[in-house]
Amino acid sequence: MRDILEAVEAFWREGRPFGLATVVATWRSAPRQPGAAMAVNADGEVVGSVSGGCVEGAVYELAEQVVASGQPSLTRYGVSDDDAFAVGLTCGGILDVFVQPVDPVRFPQLGELADALRNREPVAVATVVEGPGRVGARMVVWTDRRSGSLGSDRLDDAVTDDARGMLEHGRTGVLRLGPDGQRRGDELGVFVESFAPPPRMLVFGAIDFARAVAGIGKFLGYQVTVCDARAVFATPKRFPDADEVVVAWPHRYLASTRVDSRTVICVLTHDPKFDVPLLEVALRTPAVYVGAMGSRRTHADRLARLRERGLSEAEVARLSSPIGLDIGARTPEETAVSIAAEITATLWGGSGGRLSQSQGAIHRDTPREASAPVQA
Repeated sequence: MRDILEAVEAFWREGRPFGLATVVATWRSAPRQPGAAMAVNADGEVVGSVSGGCVEGAVYELAEQVVASGQPSLTRYGVSDDDAFAVGLTCGGILDVFVQPVDPVRFPQLGELADALRNREPVAVATVVEGPGRVGARMVVWTDRRSGSLGSDRLDDAVTDDARGMLEHGRTGVLRLGPDGQRRGDELGVFVESFAPPPRMLVFGAIDFARAVAGIGKFLGYQVTVCDARAVFATPKRFPDADEVVVAWPHRYLASTRVDSRTVICVLTHDPKFDVPLLEVALRTPAVYVGAMGSRRTHADRLARLRERGLSEAEVARLSSPIGLDIGARTPEETAVSIAAEITATLWGGSGGRLSQSQGAIHRDTPREASAPVQA
């Protein structure tokens, strides 16, 4: 919903009900991920998308029906490759879409939620999408408080705990619980949509390649920081796409800043006095990706220096160097595409090979360990 927040908030402030459709689960080659949303207001105006165009017409009609009846609905689109075209999913994927009526009475916290998202404050929305008697019940969960209820104190407590854990890792999905939050139950399906702050991309080395990497990182939804010890090169003017430009010794900055399991680190310094102490710190962080630019000779020398500093084989094995996928890149822009492709493949467990020469599912249902950076 983040992508359509401004329009949704405007609909909400009008005070009239509108239909909010959200993808809550996907299988196989579904076109959009959980959290993708579309809203239809009382005048028939549409914002957002749940399928990139595949089933928008059917969801639009369902949203109108939901607004008219006031009753939320969970609908599955796509059955099989043979039947998918008939229901609108030409890709053969399957997705569950939850459509609910929204207005200030039904969703009083939406304004507060919008403020939290604008301020990059971590927040999650838990909604009962399946189960007897509680469909549509909603609770908004912050790191230190919650608002609303799913109908039971014990259920609220259980979902709050799970939602905060999901929020910490930027995960969105459906919880299966009993009516009072029992872990062994599955009568209720509770969709938890996490609005975590954007994951970080830390780019070290204020060179022309860094400018291109910062640009594509911003395009992919990262909060981008560029860091270099040389003040003459590390300037906001040279890196207009970066959220911040830091003048500091790279290894000292990295040791002092926040790094979590969604952070990606790109070392483009290309100088042993910078990159070896920096990588010593980087490879001991929980960052999901650490890549370093350099030739194969530079890489071999770098590994030897890191081992001399006491890094284990498991730690040095985390290093992606030379950085990027082999796509024949030459220019800074092409190299940035190569690096972004490797990061994406790392997050989602992709092979990096040509799809035309592979078999099986195109999309993976869940990312590797850490959450991918796509924002709902």
